[in-house]
Amino acid sequence: MQDLENLKTAAIKAGDIALNYFDKNYKTWDKEAGAGPVTEADLEIDNFLKKFLLNCEPTYGWLSEETEDSLSRLTKSKVFIVDPIDGTRSFIAGDKTWAHSLAIAENGIPIAAVVYLPKMELLYTAEIGKGAFLNGTKIYIAEDAELKDAEILAKKSVLEENIWKNDSTPLFKPIFFPSLAYRLALVAEGRFDAMVTLGRAWEWDICAGHLLVSEAGGSVTTSLGSQIKYNSKTGSSNGILAGNSYIRQKISDDLRDPD
Repeated sequence: MQDLENLKTAAIKAGDIALNYFDKNYKTWDKEAGAGPVTEADLEIDNFLKKFLLNCEPTYGWLSEETEDSLSRLTKSKVFIVDPIDGTRSFIAGDKTWAHSLAIAENGIPIAAVVYLPKMELLYTAEIGKGAFLNGTKIYIAEDAELKDAEILAKKSVLEENIWKNDSTPLFKPIFFPSLAYRLALVAEGRFDAMVTLGRAWEWDICAGHLLVSEAGGSVTTSLGSQIKYNSKTGSSNGILAGNSYIRQKISDDLRDPD
């Protein structure tokens, strides 16, 4: 699929730009309304990706964390959904676990995806109906785990008793990386059993990882267990649960419904 080839080329070029900034002096600042940090690198990569990808497919829509949103994308059947640097805090801290998250959704469904971690030389790719891959090798989710034995990617706050039914916190140890795209890729790779995010999840953080998980044999829903439709008006999802069907459903069943 040419869509996937375009995303791969764009992600690798984005990695080159990011590495030119990494561990050097560059400008950083905080976005308004507590939306987190942003850097010169985020903006340069965003500008490059928008120019490159829309030159490849000028009729597609565009949704990116670092581009002012235009609801004209809602009129498009296909849309690029992009996070120039997912895990900007990790990038600023000099860690390796930041990623470029690039996806294409068609009529609300992810059809092509790349999650690329340049410092770790990890290139995750997927296209609908053709499987998920890491550096060219097919990957699969972890299949066998009870919730009490599961290794789950989540913030520590998921262990608060008041979000679980019967105030009974599941017995699992949460592990966390700032990049949502990387967390989803790790689930797709089978290194972790599931991933849980209960707050708002932006589409640019999760669209590419969603396809990785589903093409690796897993399933992805909102935290309430409903399906996620991409290129939505809000550009976000009500949380996200990802993993094999059993673990994901078990977590969903045990969560308390929000008031």
